Amino acid sequence: MKRYLLLLPLLALGLGGCNKEYLNPSTASQEQVVATSDGLITVCNGLQYRYTTGGALSPLYNIVASGGLTTRELNVINVGNIEEYNVSLGAGSLTNSNIVVRNLWTQTQLVKANADLVLANAGNAADPGTRSGIVAYASIFRALALGTQAQFFEQGPLAAGENAAFVPRVQLLQSAVAQLEAAATQLAAAPVSADFTSKIVPGINLPNTLQALIARYSLLAGDYDKAIAAAGRVDLASRSVFNFDDNTRNPLFEVTFGNRNVYEPTDVNLGLPAALAPEANDRRIPFYTRAAPTSTQNRGTGFYTAANAPIPVYLPGEMLLIRAEAYARKNDLAGAVTELNRVRTSTAAATTGTGGLPTAPPGAGLAAYSGPQTQEAILLDIYRQRQVELAFQGFRLEDSRRFNRPAPGTTGAERNRNYFPYPRVERENNPSTPADPAI
Repeated sequence: MKRYLLLLPLLALGLGGCNKEYLNPSTASQEQVVATSDGLITVCNGLQYRYTTGGALSPLYNIVASGGLTTRELNVINVGNIEEYNVSLGAGSLTNSNIVVRNLWTQTQLVKANADLVLANAGNAADPGTRSGIVAYASIFRALALGTQAQFFEQGPLAAGENAAFVPRVQLLQSAVAQLEAAATQLAAAPVSADFTSKIVPGINLPNTLQALIARYSLLAGDYDKAIAAAGRVDLASRSVFNFDDNTRNPLFEVTFGNRNVYEPTDVNLGLPAALAPEANDRRIPFYTRAAPTSTQNRGTGFYTAANAPIPVYLPGEMLLIRAEAYARKNDLAGAVTELNRVRTSTAAATTGTGGLPTAPPGAGLAAYSGPQTQEAILLDIYRQRQVELAFQGFRLEDSRRFNRPAPGTTGAERNRNYFPYPRVERENNPSTPADPAI
């Protein structure tokens, strides 16, 4: 990977490939920034800034675009948006020069490298509670970066450096989980300090988010027992969100859901095939979509309706569906149906945060599961519930592979690629880059 060195809001660190450094002589050096608690907290704030803001550059935007456009969840409105349009075509149309792919890769690599820098220097924070907050925060964004790479790429580098070696995606997930577990242990021993809380961007509940991401990435790595346990430790009444305002704007609203120029939900059935269409009167559908948008309205709503709309880091329903899926894959069908029904029959109102904007969808308000008591049938309904509960959050490509939905080139294909090609910028600067997947 190329080597960059820029200063805040986020240090863009050496990522391998070549040794160029671009220094700003009027700013503090990297070593000076991470030498103090305040400097480390500033870089922590920069992690969220890099991950969530910047419109079409941000990982959040590209995660949603990549997950939705490859699976027909989203549809390009204006084919003049050629990069998104090529993602929607997939197969050979999605090349390693695609900007969506490049931004998804490079921005998460930068987040991961900066998180590693914070973790390597966290000992410079003398107060235990401040140090545990710094470690927890950096671990969360490191996990989000690695987890994102694992969702869209077959392999990725764990270490930053010259000609960084690639490892299989499951190792990325396992590394993320191991660091999250270490951070959770440290945070339990030294609860976060008031000093850290007063200086960090508000919105992320550290203890619950650590457990939620352990659950998410353990499930993807196939560690079902760990996923069940971690999801069960999340307080479902808590909320953890990325906050926005008129200066740091919700990137999905800013670029696409606030207009009719880029993409929108394919239809009120979320682009699902007829056999998996949402059930009648599912209360989540009018939360996520407009049935009859005007000529200037995007069909999509949900968490992308205003510049200051918060975006959840995880949803309570995701934790229940993680447990349901993990139980089902362990062939504990009774346990799976119990957790599945907690989602299906929920009637709670949509939870709102600052300004009355939602931080979770309403309960589905559906009847309990009444289908066949087989692993295949229960997993199929869990898949359908995930596509509704977690709509437009970038999970569908990963879900489509994991649930063995029809693959590219097969009858009724539900995704146009399995994994993305590695960006051209990576291949040109890192000879360790593996061959691109066929599709």
